Amino acid sequence: MAVSAGRLERRADAVYDTPMRYEGGCHCGAIRLAFETEKPLAPRACQCAFCRRHAARSVSDPDGTAILTCAVEPSRYRFASRSADYLICPRCGIYVGAMTELEGRDLITINLNAFDDPHPGLEGTPVSYEGEAAETKAARRLGRWTPVRLARR
Repeated sequence: MAVSAGRLERRADAVYDTPMRYEGGCHCGAIRLAFETEKPLAPRACQCAFCRRHAARSVSDPDGTAILTCAVEPSRYRFASRSADYLICPRCGIYVGAMTELEGRDLITINLNAFDDPHPGLEGTPVSYEGEAAETKAARRLGRWTPVRLARR
């Protein structure tokens, strides 16, 4: 940790000694999520119309783990390149994250706003993937998104 202006700050590339566990889900509780990572949360704010309208701040860690537990089947919305499912609770309408399957693995990027503690002070770094080629998109997701296990309740 570095000391700056009289306060402690974590470096963006820091690694925690033990995994941090974050939990969350949709508003009605039909979809729950758990996310473990050894890295600090570093949200991204995608600039596409869907993410902007949801004020989404996405977090992921390719070395982390995620579990998505569903009492109902999430609504799956696909748009643009149709290469990921945007998961929305069919009961309360909360967007919890985007999921894709690549190289036989399910991967997810999670909407930080769906966490039980949404860390309101963490602003997302604006990113734009507009015009990204399919191969580039797949490689980016393989390198950034979190492996996810799906469970039913």
